[in-house]
Amino acid sequence: MPNAPLNSILGYSGAGQPDAAALDAYAQDALLIERLRANEELAYEELIKRFEHPVYNLVYRLLNDPTESADVVQEVFLKVFRKVDGFRGDCSLKTWIYRIAVHESYNQRRWFRRHRQQETALETADEQSVSYMDVLPDPGPSPFQMTLDHETRERIETALQEVKPVFRAAVILRDIEELSYEEIAAILDTNLGTVKSRILRGREAVRRQLVAEEAAPAMVWAPAGGNS
Repeated sequence: MPNAPLNSILGYSGAGQPDAAALDAYAQDALLIERLRANEELAYEELIKRFEHPVYNLVYRLLNDPTESADVVQEVFLKVFRKVDGFRGDCSLKTWIYRIAVHESYNQRRWFRRHRQQETALETADEQSVSYMDVLPDPGPSPFQMTLDHETRERIETALQEVKPVFRAAVILRDIEELSYEEIAAILDTNLGTVKSRILRGREAVRRQLVAEEAAPAMVWAPAGGNS
């Protein structure tokens, strides 16, 4: 594991030697960026095809609303197209796009709270609100989801929605997106210590939510000997 984000961006291993796969991916990103700057139509299509689904996954987990998430994703790609000339290459293309996605999600959440407080309260209480598991295909197992059954995953997704946005984003990027601490720090525009602190606090907040749920008397069913 490299000690600095720049090493991973440039494709260097911990031993200081270039990693061929990372260098190839970096070269592909650089070429795509140049094509975008040249306003090549196929480059725009390639960018959307490559990043639309993962960006939607990320935004949906942050907002938990399919309609709002679709609007935010459109805004993310508009920002990418408008700002590509200013992309400095000090992080990977994926990291840059994720940074924009998190920023736009936060902006959307702030607008939502200012203008739609009553609807927010109703949606929180609505038993039929859609979870991302009903909207998106399974992206595959991760440390966050591995060995968990469907019911447990749904409980964790629900618990995540009760976590403060800054902690939720860190947990999602680490445990669901499986990004490195360096990538998360670049996306959230903060330092490694803050990233690790937010992840720990986010995980603890999820754990407390799950413990509180298990302690509630309204539980219909729970497996014997379940872990908190």
